[in-house]
Amino acid sequence: MTGSAERFTVTYRIFADSAADALRRAHDVALEQTVEVPGDVVPEGFIADEIVGQVGSATTAGRGAFGIAISYSPDSVGTELLQLLNVMFGNASILKGIKAIGFAPGATIAARFPGPRFGISGLRERTGRREGGLISPVIKPQGSSADRLADIAWRCVAGGADIIKDDHGLADQPMAPFHERTEKVAAAVARANAEFGTSALHFANITGRPDQLVERALFAKEAGAGGVLLMPGLLGFEIAHQLASDPDFDLPIMTHPSFTGPFVLSPDTGFSHAMMYGVLQRLAGSDISVFPNVGGRFGFSAEECFSIADACRDPDGHGAPMMPSPGGGMSVERAADMVTMYGDDVVYLIGGSLLRAGDRIGEAVTAMRNAVDAARAERDQG
Repeated sequence: MTGSAERFTVTYRIFADSAADALRRAHDVALEQTVEVPGDVVPEGFIADEIVGQVGSATTAGRGAFGIAISYSPDSVGTELLQLLNVMFGNASILKGIKAIGFAPGATIAARFPGPRFGISGLRERTGRREGGLISPVIKPQGSSADRLADIAWRCVAGGADIIKDDHGLADQPMAPFHERTEKVAAAVARANAEFGTSALHFANITGRPDQLVERALFAKEAGAGGVLLMPGLLGFEIAHQLASDPDFDLPIMTHPSFTGPFVLSPDTGFSHAMMYGVLQRLAGSDISVFPNVGGRFGFSAEECFSIADACRDPDGHGAPMMPSPGGGMSVERAADMVTMYGDDVVYLIGGSLLRAGDRIGEAVTAMRNAVDAARAERDQG
């Protein structure tokens, strides 16, 4: 029983009729997230003084809502990311009218969970893209052969892509089994890099049973992949943390938002967009966080997208700043708007619209690259 470690803090938006009612609910959360017993049976001493969450004051956070920070002891977490997330928003995530909107790790938790291994600077070094946004076409669709996907990847690198991302729906299907697909796509990207003098990275999608995930990630590295794509909403955040923490793995990680919609779409439960796609991804060790772009088919607002990008890149956030990667609604026509909105430290995800170009897909990638660069130059001159 140490009781000396610096506490970490989670801020919640609590919906209540009054500040007093919100504080009452916050005290219930503080118990629920730690000892999970009624307040009158909490043992005195270390457990009551250190382990039970400590509730701060209430501030107005919109009509009928209050922002309240609760601090927790690192001793309630240990060294497991799973338990950190459990303390942050475990049982409380099942309660109505409570949304997690902020996180401050404190020195102890920050040391235990260092965050992204590469971040923005490391990705720029690996891709050779020293300035401006990175272009990341997605190879698809599901049902294509491994050879066809490899051909698409080669053409995209030839067109100036920085990152070739597996579609998150490419798993271990018989049309393009994981091992065959990963070897062929990585080889195609390597051939294109050698031919065109580029440093594009292939991010292989990692899926499977828990016992297969690390094995497949290591296979992807051996096959020549330059990074991996993970879906924390389905796989859990721990796999990202495990790979990011392994010095021998040494590949950047991109995380995909599949299965996370229910965590953010409710206005009064779950996580804020910034928490889910910015804070938690950095905490787990992701270097690139994919999220639905404003103007795409998923309906995220400009304000929500701004909040995600800010949380990804905040220099005072947890660990190294990471790259936000908006996807959906990307086009040459929107390039100027996207450069204005997201700035330079961003990975532009380009998906199904590229397939309209057929075998000229590389030219479509080049057009997007040129449009982004031109918009950036015009911005800087203005």
